[in-house]
Amino acid sequence: MRFTLAVAAGLLFAGMAAVPASADAPKAAYWRVETTFTTTHPRAVGSGYHLTQRRVSIEWLSPAGRSWSGFRELGARPATKKDEAAWRADGSPTTWDYRTEGMKIHLSTRPGKGSVQAAAGRPDGFRLGERYVTYQQLQVLPTEPETLRKQLTAEVNAWIDEAAEEAKSTAPKAAKNDWLVNLDRYVAERAVELLYVNPAPDKVRAAAYHVLKTTKGVSDLGRSKDPLGRAGQKLALPVSSGKGPVLRQQLLVDTTTMTLLAEYTDLGNGGKKVLGKSGVKTFEAGWTDDKPAVPDAR
Repeated sequence: MRFTLAVAAGLLFAGMAAVPASADAPKAAYWRVETTFTTTHPRAVGSGYHLTQRRVSIEWLSPAGRSWSGFRELGARPATKKDEAAWRADGSPTTWDYRTEGMKIHLSTRPGKGSVQAAAGRPDGFRLGERYVTYQQLQVLPTEPETLRKQLTAEVNAWIDEAAEEAKSTAPKAAKNDWLVNLDRYVAERAVELLYVNPAPDKVRAAAYHVLKTTKGVSDLGRSKDPLGRAGQKLALPVSSGKGPVLRQQLLVDTTTMTLLAEYTDLGNGGKKVLGKSGVKTFEAGWTDDKPAVPDAR
């Protein structure tokens, strides 16, 4: 499947209203975002070895804002060479079953059947922070980094006001500062979303990358490659503040197309990594004419 992020001159998608001349016109029928998540299963199996699990999810968005989603479990495998040796010593089983907290857990080395369906109960449009916008509204987002930063910061502050007020119904001592301590992180996260979630114009993605890398607390870790061998610039988000688990995230960005390639998540609690919630996601985002279908097994 081939994706392109090039800018087209003029509007090529039939039935759409005109967009600004400097905008990115739709290049195909769908904006497609494929996310593959790899994580270590939280519970040891067999004689005490751990497995990694992989799953893929895909979202297709039409320029009219209609969406479809696909999902498939890709199977489990030993996490490390040591785990593989223990697995082989156990006879190389292909399935594992156990119960935990009243739930039955089934793991298999074989990929699942997978599914694809139109999104249900979701408004037409493109999710932008806490709201849905049209394709045309995506095209007029700020292309100047500081103007975009001001807009993202204003949106985050509005969300914080609402979240803090809602929290008081169950936690009377909740204060706005509980969220404000992570303001820079939230702004950076909003900028990251513009790098892959929606078909934002090239100039908007470039501005979003600038906002991301210059946000207070973001660290530049230099050039790196993701699990698919793709090269990009690696950045670390500000570490989350507050009580409870500590979230650390690193991002790999293709600075040619200004799209997100990978996200590395390390959730720690009491100094220990929370397995099952820590791992790496790889992303493939771009235009396609291929219709929504069950994700391929790999």
